Amino acid sequence: MKKIPYNIFKRIVDNMPILCVDILCRHKGKFLLLKRKNKPVKGRFWVPGGRVLKGEKVRQAVIRKMKDETGINIEIIKAVGYFEADYQGNEFGSKTGYHGVSIVFLVSPLSLKIKLDGQSSDWKFSEKLPKLFKINYF
Repeated sequence: MKKIPYNIFKRIVDNMPILCVDILCRHKGKFLLLKRKNKPVKGRFWVPGGRVLKGEKVRQAVIRKMKDETGINIEIIKAVGYFEADYQGNEFGSKTGYHGVSIVFLVSPLSLKIKLDGQSSDWKFSEKLPKLFKINYF
């Protein structure tokens, strides 16, 4: 599994939705939120998650994204629904925007030794999810 080259990914974003995973990491009734440095939710606290890579199973993507973004291992509880968003603009400056479709998973952390990657500047546990994060439950 490897990431898509920049120029190819730009064409894909301009022409079709992107499959992602969003992760509800719940600990003692609160959700882990990360303050994002990148578009489309730059500067906001948001759930961990991101793109599913070619050849990667969705559950593998959940485990990879949590490890990459937070440094922690998790136990997957279940898929709970999906989140769909259309954002104006994207990281490429295209006028087509960004259309993402995420499968939302509930997980439990196996540790709380959080080490952020370069995509986030801060983290917190919150009783509430971001207002714009509207889950369509199964």
